[in-house]
Amino acid sequence: MASGIRYAFRPKGAQRKEDTTPKKGIRRYLFELKEGNKQFWLSGHAVTKLITLGCIITALDYFESMLPHPVLVLVLSMEVAIYIFFIFLNTFAINRYITFIFWPMTDLLNSLFSCVFLAGSVFFAFKARRTLPKPYLTAMIFMGVAAISCFLDIFLQLPHFRGLQMR
Repeated sequence: MASGIRYAFRPKGAQRKEDTTPKKGIRRYLFELKEGNKQFWLSGHAVTKLITLGCIITALDYFESMLPHPVLVLVLSMEVAIYIFFIFLNTFAINRYITFIFWPMTDLLNSLFSCVFLAGSVFFAFKARRTLPKPYLTAMIFMGVAAISCFLDIFLQLPHFRGLQMR
């Protein structure tokens, strides 16, 4: 019945034991929240999503001083809502609990659409730059930065589809 000596403190050379007790209720969710969103914030997904979100919101702010095509404002507003949704989803690790949608594929398709739409808008705007006002060109520059950020996000998501884990 020699179970060993119990110390009130941890001796200098002893390693800290990991908590392997099964977690239930709110403790389990908090543990999954802490461990689940670490990859999102450390691998670069969050940075690219926040840069894209900031650039699109800034472009929308510049568009308020002009009268652009209503579809442009509508699609940019929709993209802002989708990016906020994905940041919320990944931050709170909710994507584990909703199993009927393949979230990485949805996120990849959204980034691909954003990249193509934003880059196409910038291309056509700079093609006709002689007739555009200066705030419109500034908004297009922000949309171009957002498109490049979306393109980088696509490459950050590729390891998910190859079965690799980014650490």
